[in-house]
Amino acid sequence: MKNSSHDRLFGYKFAEIYLLYVQKAERKHRTKEEVDQIIVWLTGYDQAGLQQQIQKGSDLSTFFAHAPFMNPKRTLIKGVVCGVRVEEIEDPLLQNIRYLDKLIDELAQGKALDKILRQ
Repeated sequence: MKNSSHDRLFGYKFAEIYLLYVQKAERKHRTKEEVDQIIVWLTGYDQAGLQQQIQKGSDLSTFFAHAPFMNPKRTLIKGVVCGVRVEEIEDPLLQNIRYLDKLIDELAQGKALDKILRQ
């Protein structure tokens, strides 16, 4: 059974979500560059590809569908986002979105970038 709130989430513009990620990071004295580094690590986009997705107005579904590769270390990301354990999410797209949310949360919490990137 499809979840309409998930469908709505998948349709959000990545550029809008990206702006929220950057604002959240900057409020916690982190940088846009760190947000970009996390997104590049997770999705395989290079900086130009990331900017292109933002400028094209891609939704989250398209953004993740066109990702060059999803980092295999993303399965090491554990924890709770929006009351749900990310490692238990069955929908692959929703799980990838929540992985990114979790990484940005860790950045905002002051975690070291090498720990966030599971290095």
